[in-house]
Amino acid sequence: MNTKYIDLVNQTFDFPQEEFLLDKDHLRFHDIDLKKLVETYGTPLKFTYLPKISDNIKKAKVWFEHAIKKHSYNGNYNYCYCTKSSHFKHVLNEALKNDIHIETSSAFDIDIIETLKEEGKINDNTFVISNGFKRAQYITNIARLINNGHKNCIPIIDNYEEIDLLSNEIHGNYNIGIRIASEEEPKFEFYTSRLGIGYKNIVPFYNKQVKDNPKVELKMLHFFINTGIRDNAYYWNELLKCLKVYTSLKKICQSLDSLNIGGGFPIKNSLAFDFDYEYIIDEIINQIKLICEEEGVDVPNIFTEFGSFTVGESGGAIYEVLYQKQQNDREKWNMINSSFITTLPDTWAINKRFIMLPINRWNDSYERVLLGGLTCDSDDYYNSEQHMNAIYLPKYNKDKPLYIGFFNIGAYQESIGGYGGLQHCLIPAPKHILIDKDVHGNITTQLFRGQQKSEELLEILGYDKKLETNTIQNTDTELQLADK
Repeated sequence: MNTKYIDLVNQTFDFPQEEFLLDKDHLRFHDIDLKKLVETYGTPLKFTYLPKISDNIKKAKVWFEHAIKKHSYNGNYNYCYCTKSSHFKHVLNEALKNDIHIETSSAFDIDIIETLKEEGKINDNTFVISNGFKRAQYITNIARLINNGHKNCIPIIDNYEEIDLLSNEIHGNYNIGIRIASEEEPKFEFYTSRLGIGYKNIVPFYNKQVKDNPKVELKMLHFFINTGIRDNAYYWNELLKCLKVYTSLKKICQSLDSLNIGGGFPIKNSLAFDFDYEYIIDEIINQIKLICEEEGVDVPNIFTEFGSFTVGESGGAIYEVLYQKQQNDREKWNMINSSFITTLPDTWAINKRFIMLPINRWNDSYERVLLGGLTCDSDDYYNSEQHMNAIYLPKYNKDKPLYIGFFNIGAYQESIGGYGGLQHCLIPAPKHILIDKDVHGNITTQLFRGQQKSEELLEILGYDKKLETNTIQNTDTELQLADK
């Protein structure tokens, strides 16, 4: 009988796969010996496999290069990384090895940009696409960057007041983009994105605030779809509406030469994942060229902003199954030595699914289980009710430790979970390992940060420091009023 866990996987998926293979009874990920990683660093742990970041950037560049060549497309392609997916220095350092550009979303992003410039990681030729609703400090920081010579910083106008705010602080001329407020999918509770300017209002906005403004030049139209780039009727319909706006603007604004097609690519969330990236890119380039030819305008340079696609598939987390609780005749709870709410917040916040596989014991028999975290919150779980497929793992055995891994978790989890801060029920954040390759192709590991300690949490909570008390002296007048 085929009762081993490896039999279950082989019957269900094509296995092994590009990044996953089996070494006897334990799993390897991009040829990383995960068993050795656990033995060296213990669990829980998170890791970032840095070469995967460069791999995905290179793939996307090649796909666009082929599509542009195939369709004789007379425009350039620019790959941007949106920093909100992961702001960590090791992520930016790896991504910037590949001649890319950057998209920002808040004031402190500009501080990161300036630090990278000081270190020589980027220069004035690097495009900085500044998105988001711009509060005062963000405006000030963008203006400082442009005033200091970074003319390739393009603030994307999100609302009607931003041009005046920027012009008040930017000394000379500057370039802008305009963001389209796209219509959302029918499943949303609202019809139109809160970000950007509506389709019908963009040309009137240009005529009123940009056309005769000697200080501002429109260079980019920014098109962002919240659900990302998908091969469905909704995406193609929104892209068509965007292109109609682009061609209408281009006819009255010759400086407009770029289209940012925003919205990210999906990343692998299952061993059954199937997405034809090359076909989608080919069709996007084809559609843009066809519409522009029909309208008699030049095709735009293409910008993309890939965040999850850039960094998501580089990340992983490994936990140990501490204990199994049989709560009734049908439900077995495998308790992990960490928390889903704190370390993988997307699993409970938006029911996001990641690839989950055991690290060891693939030749053991399996059982259906639920996975529970350590917090006392009822939502701290990962199971078949939140996700499409049931969870099967090698049978629990208290004498044979079982380790499980979650893969492709590299985007957003640290920032949403509040990296380095307080965690629910004060469950400590796990240690974080950076994994790279040396010049000979050998795997190297480095401890980026150890597991969070109680002293760090107590300091945040104010238990180990004295609060400053300020005494305000009352004036005679205030004392007299108080007496009355």
